[in-house]
Amino acid sequence: MAMLNMKTLTMKNPLEIVLLALFVLYLVFPVATPFQLAPYVDSGLGLLVILAVVVFLFMYSHPVLAVVYVFVAYELIRRSSLVTGRTAYIQYTPTQQKRDAEMARMNPPAEVTLEENVVAAMAPVGHPMDGEFMQTVFKPVADPVHSASMV
Repeated sequence: MAMLNMKTLTMKNPLEIVLLALFVLYLVFPVATPFQLAPYVDSGLGLLVILAVVVFLFMYSHPVLAVVYVFVAYELIRRSSLVTGRTAYIQYTPTQQKRDAEMARMNPPAEVTLEENVVAAMAPVGHPMDGEFMQTVFKPVADPVHSASMV
């Protein structure tokens, strides 16, 4: 396995260096997507073009440039959805606690019925007294299965 050295990590193409600098500037500064461009980016065809550019950069350019472009693509989609006002493809997902609270609000607990109270009070199964085990004379017997498999 070949070891990575600094020569493989440096960019030699000046176009890639300029593109990397532009990508970093776009990520650092809050540049809004122009109103005329935002509907095109926020469409299905725009997302397809962004995906094609990601694949192209991973195949034919420096890997660092391609990884930085993934972040640029994410920000471009997010900022375009803010400009157009459409529902963003990348939305906030609520936490599990918020989802549980919403489900509890939609499904209030039912009242305990008289039958449930009687069964809970009188059923001997599953409620041993102070760690006692019940001794019974019942011994389970398996019938012959005649070459059938046990399930």
